Amino acid sequence: MWAVSSTDTRHSRLVTMTMTASSSEPPTRTERTSQARLQMTPDAMRAFGYRIVDQLVQHATELPGAPVLRLPDAAGAALPTSLPQTGVGLPAALDLLDRHVWQAMMHLDHPRFFGFVPGPSNFVSAMADALVAGLNPFAGTWLEASGCAQVELITIDWLRQICGLPDGAGGHFVTGGSAANLTGLAIARRIRLDDDMTDAVVYCSDQTHASVQRALRLLGFPRHQLRTLESDAGFQLSLAELARAVAADRQAGLRPFCVVANAGTTNTGAVDPLPALADLCEREGLWLHIDGAYGAAAVLTDEGKRLLRGLERADSLALDPHKWLFQPYECGTILVRDARWLRQTFAMHAEYLEDTGQPGGETNFFEEGLQLTRAFRALKLWLSLQVFGIAAFRAATAHGMGLAALAEAALRATPPWEVVAPGALGIIAFRYAPQELGAAATDALNQALVHAMVEEGFAFVSSTALRGRTVLRMCTINPRTTDDDIRGTVRRLGAHARRLQRSL
Repeated sequence: MWAVSSTDTRHSRLVTMTMTASSSEPPTRTERTSQARLQMTPDAMRAFGYRIVDQLVQHATELPGAPVLRLPDAAGAALPTSLPQTGVGLPAALDLLDRHVWQAMMHLDHPRFFGFVPGPSNFVSAMADALVAGLNPFAGTWLEASGCAQVELITIDWLRQICGLPDGAGGHFVTGGSAANLTGLAIARRIRLDDDMTDAVVYCSDQTHASVQRALRLLGFPRHQLRTLESDAGFQLSLAELARAVAADRQAGLRPFCVVANAGTTNTGAVDPLPALADLCEREGLWLHIDGAYGAAAVLTDEGKRLLRGLERADSLALDPHKWLFQPYECGTILVRDARWLRQTFAMHAEYLEDTGQPGGETNFFEEGLQLTRAFRALKLWLSLQVFGIAAFRAATAHGMGLAALAEAALRATPPWEVVAPGALGIIAFRYAPQELGAAATDALNQALVHAMVEEGFAFVSSTALRGRTVLRMCTINPRTTDDDIRGTVRRLGAHARRLQRSL
């Protein structure tokens, strides 16, 4: 976000007049009372709001022509560290943000941010978040926010329909994919094991997100109860390896319990063989948890439906609308095949919540997830779907898949680029691999490419390791990314690679 010098002097005057005390005159009693109540005048609130909206609009309109990031420096150290005893005033406080905070961050919504998994966001949803923050609803109980609860229930059901889960399925909004995986596995532990984890075994591939291992640890599963199986040539969970591991564990007297499948891995976008995994889980009585944090949303498209066939057979499914459904952070969801499982896992009783009980059996979300106090996370997704319609989201998702295909074609046409994993679900994994370089030197060159792109600021790509080798990856899910952004990034990567190779 860029520093704003507002052209509306009326707004600036109002902010200065109503929020900044004169340095030579002490605040009046009225001013002191207003400050003690954490209040602003109506004019000051409007002026403050106008300035923030102006800044957001400027960010959205100027971002494509700006650097993806500026290298971190010591700017943050210039922020005052002492606790303010009296306020510095709104203009001074916003100036601190402009100079020392917004200038020292990556822009994950930038059309040329291709690292990790971007957060494209959209302006409608950002304004929805502002509404939620300003109106401050408590979304934990029906009594305190029944309208919010209805929006959340409707939006969860839209996600259920998109992913193809059956009638009777349900879900819950959480912060993101890590919380969704933790929640889904907690439900699995409760419903399938009745919380008795003795000798229970969980299976996943070596491409599974690290949050799964952390979730299992937090849920009390010792490390030896997780089987991390080597993925196959396509970086997918091997059905044959899984079947052998399950059979061996049963023979050893252990209890195979849960399979964690990927619907779009973070490294390569690979999708595990979901229909075959669902068949195996059904035969063996195993819970099927699918991590579709970013990839599951691709089911909106025809190609995504083909790649994600079997998604609808999950017992639990993690999905992050703040990724490929273009919402601001934080917006994650967990979907489950039977909505009753949520309450069976998380319901609690406390005397001080007695008044929240409703005679009609309405939903209290504090009984369906970890949080009692919880924000109204559904509004941004609901509002953006209302404004744009699902067809626009479908087109935006298809655009991201097409960009990955374009990047793959550009790389294949430009040796010595090597495509390690083809563009799948908006991710392409690749490396610069001149034949004359050894393995270690090639790894070092590719890692140096990340730093070279960071220093330039035009685009950002991230690295990972596949089969012990350093590779680059691009995640192309931003609907505002253009074909020229892709071609320009590949050209610059090539120029930096050739320069770095000459310096070896």
